[in-house]
Amino acid sequence: MTYDFSGQTVLVTGAAHGFGRAITLAFAGLGGEVWACDLNTEGLTETEAQARESTGGLHTRTVDVSNKVAVEAFVQEAADERGVEVLINNAGGVLGQVGRPLEEVSLEDWDRIFGVNVDGAFYFSQAVAPFMKAARYGRIVNISSGAGLGVSLTGIQAYASAKAAQIGLTRQLAHELGPWNITVNNVAPGFVRSNPTTEKQWASYGEVGQQALLERIALKRLGSPEDVAHGVLFFASEYANWITGQVLSIDGGR
Repeated sequence: MTYDFSGQTVLVTGAAHGFGRAITLAFAGLGGEVWACDLNTEGLTETEAQARESTGGLHTRTVDVSNKVAVEAFVQEAADERGVEVLINNAGGVLGQVGRPLEEVSLEDWDRIFGVNVDGAFYFSQAVAPFMKAARYGRIVNISSGAGLGVSLTGIQAYASAKAAQIGLTRQLAHELGPWNITVNNVAPGFVRSNPTTEKQWASYGEVGQQALLERIALKRLGSPEDVAHGVLFFASEYANWITGQVLSIDGGR
């Protein structure tokens, strides 16, 4: 099985580190013309540096995915006159928040997490849809989390709820956009040490908690951002031509 995204425009959100960086590098390495965005400009610069040997092109922009106007401008620039074949809605996370009792969660904190995890995926999907419909072809892959299928390890109510909402959006858009040969799928990673937030979370478990987490995984080990990227590549490829509305758990087996 080989992948080739030459001639395809690929949009990746949340590309400054972790899953987003691994996905960006994977597509660029397989010939894609990648447009990557994040709010973390410094991290985007490092992603660019790591992609210099890629066969495809890479363009980075600082974009707030919860800002609809900014999202539309970015998509328009990337699409130019030729369109967009692939969209990866990876931007998300807990935005530095920690688990707190329900009654202590502010509306602002709730809305911020929904803004980046759900609104951003909606805005980007809405912006690329006209280009994909015109071409009668498209691949949208949303990155949710095991938290959207069960209970969040972080205890953050908004995060678990937002990821579940994103999975619902995936299934709904799959049916709406299917008649135009646009597939919409979802990758739900398990816990991966992929960025400063997950490193802090891992450290907070201590040795006993870390071992207990590993014991709950069938493969008894953590995965990597590249493991997640492989699943994304599959959904974006021709090998997944008749797959839509699905959620792929990449979690080592739970």
